[in-house]
Amino acid sequence: MTKEDIISLPNNHLRLKSKRIGVITPEIIKVIEDMQAATISWDVSRKHEVGVALAAIQVDRPYKIVVVRNNYDNKQDHTFTAFINPQITKYEGEQVVDFEGCLSVPNIYGRVPRYTKVKVKALNTEGKIFRVTAEGFLARIFQHEIDHCEGLLFIDRIKNKEDAFFKLAEDGKLEPIDYEKDVRNDSILW
Repeated sequence: MTKEDIISLPNNHLRLKSKRIGVITPEIIKVIEDMQAATISWDVSRKHEVGVALAAIQVDRPYKIVVVRNNYDNKQDHTFTAFINPQITKYEGEQVVDFEGCLSVPNIYGRVPRYTKVKVKALNTEGKIFRVTAEGFLARIFQHEIDHCEGLLFIDRIKNKEDAFFKLAEDGKLEPIDYEKDVRNDSILW
């Protein structure tokens, strides 16, 4: 798969709840490989952004699968960890508002409240249960991607929409956009 296989709004498939996986088949392993390839393809096409994770629904596969880049601080590191049937078992810390973007909501960023720490349970590609405690940015990534499995997007989590939306400028900086003029009336986002 490539970046062209990543679906974006207004595709209503992004609003579907994904299905739990009962058996990890070769088809599921192929979906995981395709997700990683699509993320890297997107990543290499972007000058100022890094593809840090992807949910299967973003490549139009309604499975509860998330892939997370192992080292999102190094754009050259193309390795990922797959999380099958991921679920957040505990939210901890405070909710902090910070910027989020999404490969399925191109060129739009928003200020989203997320917990600073989460505990996640999932299956690995061998079908074994494993757990991760994530803090900071990684906790945000898990909340964002697991939301995708439930048919939610980061824009759904934004509470104060009046000063929360931004676009990426040519120089890589975020510029505010007018919610009433540029977002609310834009059928692409809703």
